[in-house]
Amino acid sequence: MGRPFSGAARTAIVVVAVAVAVALASLLPEGNPLHVSAFVVSLSGKYLAYAMLALAVDLVWGFAGILTLGHAAFFALGGYAMGMYLMREIGARGVYGNANLPDFMIFLSWNRLPWYWWGSDHWAWALLLVFAVPGLLAGLFGWLAFRSRVSGVYLSIITQALTYALMLAFFQNGLGFGGNNGLTDFKDILGADLHAASTRAMLLVVTAVALAGALLAARFVVGGRFGHLLIAVRDAESRTRFLGYRPEQVKLLVWVFSAMIAGLGGALYVTQVGIINPGEFAPANSIESVIWVAVGGRGTLSGAVLGAVLVNFGKTLFTAWLPAFWLYGLGLLFVVTTLFLPNGLMGLRRPVRALPAAEVTPEVSNVEGGEA
Repeated sequence: MGRPFSGAARTAIVVVAVAVAVALASLLPEGNPLHVSAFVVSLSGKYLAYAMLALAVDLVWGFAGILTLGHAAFFALGGYAMGMYLMREIGARGVYGNANLPDFMIFLSWNRLPWYWWGSDHWAWALLLVFAVPGLLAGLFGWLAFRSRVSGVYLSIITQALTYALMLAFFQNGLGFGGNNGLTDFKDILGADLHAASTRAMLLVVTAVALAGALLAARFVVGGRFGHLLIAVRDAESRTRFLGYRPEQVKLLVWVFSAMIAGLGGALYVTQVGIINPGEFAPANSIESVIWVAVGGRGTLSGAVLGAVLVNFGKTLFTAWLPAFWLYGLGLLFVVTTLFLPNGLMGLRRPVRALPAAEVTPEVSNVEGGEA
């Protein structure tokens, strides 16, 4: 199992090195030829946040065989958890000058803070919510779906229905998350001005470090016996169950873990773009993340990061040059990848070694304990 994941550490180093270089370049005087604008810094941070979503999708699709069309839900929930903290950081500097209630609540005639906003003015609590909310939702959803042995296209449809239902719910003003406008107009994070060049540079580096950490953590999870078990469940679930394992537990563990990675990506995304609204729950976002993974290389981890960055960079270019044709280009890219690059861009470097069921079964049978 070592060879498919040997590039994870190198990818992590490259991501951090490039982010540090861009961050330092952004701090140079504007007249310097190496100067990088604040727009490029924010755009780079957004790409890296999307790469975390792609990594989360690759974990469940590439290694567990679960084609998810709803991981944008976990990404958006992490973003809202961070957005709540950033809204509370505004304090009395809002339009209405109320330190206890965000402006949109005052505008909607709310008299007090909802209970689920309690503690959102503390950084540690917000960070806990970034992981806990997507993790708990994923745990509940996964427990119900996997124990009922829902799989294949049916599971994909259910995941898409989940994110669509959340999108409709968050559009409601009565839910207490800003409705259609969402949460925006952020000013500070941990007391630092969000619009300052130094803060943006630091956020880019933090996002890169978080992506590198998530990449290494994912490699650790799939690089050992648990990774063999994941592939066994993907390729020969009935045989794995016959050996005494509980495939539903294996799926649930990786599903929750990936949801937490997506949530962290969503939180960092909000700090880069300065807004979070219900549009982030859109099923189209989840479908795009699947395309990123397919383009980069399913089941490679590093390929997911590469696909997310390249496709979103292409999206930035084409929406500026040929905005009316971007969606057609995205669809064509997916078709071409499926037909001619089944292993994605990583497959051009070397064939991706995905273990067939015949290879997996002996390894699984030797794992001690016989439990997931």
